[in-house]
Amino acid sequence: MRKWPLQDAKAKFSEVMKRAASEGPQEITLRGEPKAVLLSRDAYDKMKGKKLNLAAFLRKSPLVGVKIKVERDKSLSRKVEL
Repeated sequence: MRKWPLQDAKAKFSEVMKRAASEGPQEITLRGEPKAVLLSRDAYDKMKGKKLNLAAFLRKSPLVGVKIKVERDKSLSRKVEL
């Protein structure tokens, strides 16, 4: 990942964008400290992934088909200390 001081990134923004598309993420620094990363749209979409609704997420679970035995306490009440 190439590092760009903020001043250079501002002055050469087109180049930074082209490199993000061709070479990968570009780091932007402020006073030598990493502050931001510029990604290509493809890299961003890949990182972000698709949003699944709850049902679709559960269908993709590696636990699909696993039998789970759940036992419930059937007593009517319980003592609670307050």
